[in-house]
Amino acid sequence: MLKGKTVVIGVTGSIAAYKMADVASALVKLHADVHVLMTKNACNFINPITFESLTSNKCIVDTFDRNFEFDIKHISLARKADVFVVAPASANIIGKIACGIADDMLSTTIMAADCTRLIAPAMNTHMYRNPIVQRNIETLKALGYEFISPASGRLACGDVGEGKLADINDIIDRIVKSFDKKDLAGQKIVVTAGPTREAIDPVRFITNHSTGKMGYAIAERAAARGADVVLVSGPVALTPPRGVRVIDIQSAEDMFNAVTEEAETADVVIKAAAVADYKPVTVAEEKIKKENGGMNEIRLERTKDILKYLGEHKRDGQIICGFSMETENLMENSVKKLHKKNADMIVANSIKSDKSGFGTDTNVITIITKDDAVAYPIMTKSEAADAILDMIIKLEGDR
Repeated sequence: MLKGKTVVIGVTGSIAAYKMADVASALVKLHADVHVLMTKNACNFINPITFESLTSNKCIVDTFDRNFEFDIKHISLARKADVFVVAPASANIIGKIACGIADDMLSTTIMAADCTRLIAPAMNTHMYRNPIVQRNIETLKALGYEFISPASGRLACGDVGEGKLADINDIIDRIVKSFDKKDLAGQKIVVTAGPTREAIDPVRFITNHSTGKMGYAIAERAAARGADVVLVSGPVALTPPRGVRVIDIQSAEDMFNAVTEEAETADVVIKAAAVADYKPVTVAEEKIKKENGGMNEIRLERTKDILKYLGEHKRDGQIICGFSMETENLMENSVKKLHKKNADMIVANSIKSDKSGFGTDTNVITIITKDDAVAYPIMTKSEAADAILDMIIKLEGDR
């Protein structure tokens, strides 16, 4: 994934320094060229040899180290870096960078770097909340530095609060996403995901097997590519993607209201949710008891057709993308849906394959537009999300 990319990691004096060994290892496995710079204080928490063993590159600590090939290291690494991450970042290094102080290898190198710069603070909660530290953070943000917010919890010193180094998976994720193209910047994209629940009584409901994985993958990738994303989500057991505004809903009526409101200002609406087509005509106020005759019959009525409504109220230039999940006649039914709902594209997938459909981590899709149909091989849902977003960009460019 990161082949040909250079990641420079700056490690400062924090008890969390040892966690960066896992980050360096993960980036190497993604085929990145990883270089580590350490402050002298960081060496008290983890040995430079650890990083050298993991990255196969010399770990630089001493600005005047003579044991290297002749080049100006702080300049050559700054030039090579595609992303420079300082983690854990102490209050000291944040203050140095904010004030333009370059008195060791780490601060000197980052001062010469003009790539993406990520900073992950880690310190005592009172230090982190100190107005001076917060002022320095805001100064750096205004200068284009990006921050990976610390986690909250019990700190090594015994205090409880903000200041823990962010989860290493979050750090890795931010580094990887820093390489994403921002081709959706400036666009508002509304994505729906998950199932709806149509109440029968206070304890029972009608629903389906949707887990929301496809919709969440689309929202995550759209945000990574620069879009302003609103995710309208039914009840799922998934963590909301970073940088996405989530609207939680329960019923098809809830989803209709949320989507139609957000669609008024959206450039793109992607309907990946599995919305119930029917709901009970009446909802019992109390739990239906078997002793009282139970539920021998449930009268149903149609829910509002969200995709149809969006197609009928589509603004000029707006892209509407629907999903079609079928057990038979996949292409025929999906093409009919495209025209009947006045959508711009339909993503068709079959639930008969064990590689696609509800609950899987992969998908096999065909993207149908009014001019073409493109079938894709088995992909992860994240890869499928990118394929869908690529097609949306193509449709926008064709207009």
